[in-house]
Amino acid sequence: MLPMPETGTELPDIPHGMPLLHYEKPALGLNYWLLDEALPNALDVSKRCFNSGSWKLGYPHTSEKWPGMRSKKALKKDELEKVEAWVKSVTGAKRLWTPELSGGNKVDCNVAQLVGKNESGALPHTDSRNLCHLAAVIYLSPKPDPKAGTTFYRLRYPNGAAGGNIVLEPHINLKDALKVQRLPPEAWYEDVQIDNKFNRMLLYKANLVHSATAYFGQDKRDRRLTALFFWMAEF
Repeated sequence: MLPMPETGTELPDIPHGMPLLHYEKPALGLNYWLLDEALPNALDVSKRCFNSGSWKLGYPHTSEKWPGMRSKKALKKDELEKVEAWVKSVTGAKRLWTPELSGGNKVDCNVAQLVGKNESGALPHTDSRNLCHLAAVIYLSPKPDPKAGTTFYRLRYPNGAAGGNIVLEPHINLKDALKVQRLPPEAWYEDVQIDNKFNRMLLYKANLVHSATAYFGQDKRDRRLTALFFWMAEF
């Protein structure tokens, strides 16, 4: 991933015939929202998640695409209800729900995720539009690396041209929109970065290209801990 050139830098045109994405500048209150001091009992939630005795392993330990490990029910019912009430208030959503996958399973929502420095890195992606409209993360490491938050990206073409950053109809995800399995790191510009701050909640449109900026920590209690949420929404 490369930083965006300075404002005023003239970039080349997008090469003819290349796949395109629409561009929607990440803007607070438009397509992402922040809530600091999101949980009144954040330290208790953090300790509860760290102490979970039930973890499912992801990449690089299994074939799962998501990294590190996850534990269900990061927030209790009343805690989750308050979070969802805020989501509805800032987005105008009338209803939030988690869709079912094949086999009766549901998309992971309200899960704790713990990822160490050597388990993964930034992987720009969008969430599938048929499974998630809004996504959110609450940073729960009490002493985080501030630069290991979340970054929004935009497409970078081989000639340096800047492209789009959002998947719209009729496409479902990046693979569908760009007709490629994956892209190298240099195919992305870093557009907007959100710092990792304990008890900060970042809510965003799930079809924006995004990723954890980085991970940190070696020992279990030093790793990047977050609570993750993925919702379908009715507006």
